[in-house]
Amino acid sequence: MINIMAKLRRILPGELGELSVLAGISLVAGSLLGVMLLTDEVLEGETHAFDRAVLLALREPDNVALPIGPDWLASVVRDLTSLGSTAVLSLIVAAAALYLLLDGKRLSAALVLVSTLGGWAMGNGLKLLMGRERPDVVPHLMHEITLSYPSGHALMSAVIYLTLGALLARAERRPAFKVYLFGVAVFVAFIVGLTRLYLGVHWPTDVLAGWGLGAAWAMGCLLVAGWLERRWRR
Repeated sequence: MINIMAKLRRILPGELGELSVLAGISLVAGSLLGVMLLTDEVLEGETHAFDRAVLLALREPDNVALPIGPDWLASVVRDLTSLGSTAVLSLIVAAAALYLLLDGKRLSAALVLVSTLGGWAMGNGLKLLMGRERPDVVPHLMHEITLSYPSGHALMSAVIYLTLGALLARAERRPAFKVYLFGVAVFVAFIVGLTRLYLGVHWPTDVLAGWGLGAAWAMGCLLVAGWLERRWRR
């Protein structure tokens, strides 16, 4: 085991070795390809049966206005979905960027801001291009006025929480804590996406596209930031 770890350290010099870069590029490419294929299916109407079935499965069979689960669950889900709202995410991004600037980490602060603004522009641009309306299969459990595809909550949660989780993980030396920090970021983004389905305000494919685009954009920004950092070090 010691020999294996020593070989891995030689293979992965520094914080971001060649294998990590290749894995990151593969993740970005795979996510983008998946979103492209999904978008094509959505445009052709091939996903409607799936979208409808999932939303109906989250409602009482005899009354689709009522979500499944105990009465208090809907209130909890509304609270959790706020973790992906514009107000909450803006507060988190502003606090994180200011902290990084005060700590002298200008590249990391720029990464957070560029990742956030770019993700927001990408999501809203695609919403306008797709023009997909919100679900009409079940009553919404909260008011929404924007277009549906992709889910902005799912996309921006993936962008921001994955970016911050990766930055925190890079600052941590212990591998177990790295996995934990990034795992928490993935979990929060995942939960936010699920809340949109439970509330009936997004089609499942909206959320899948948001997750895919958000993960791809966050990883792409991290790869570029890592490349810039290595160039500056030289």
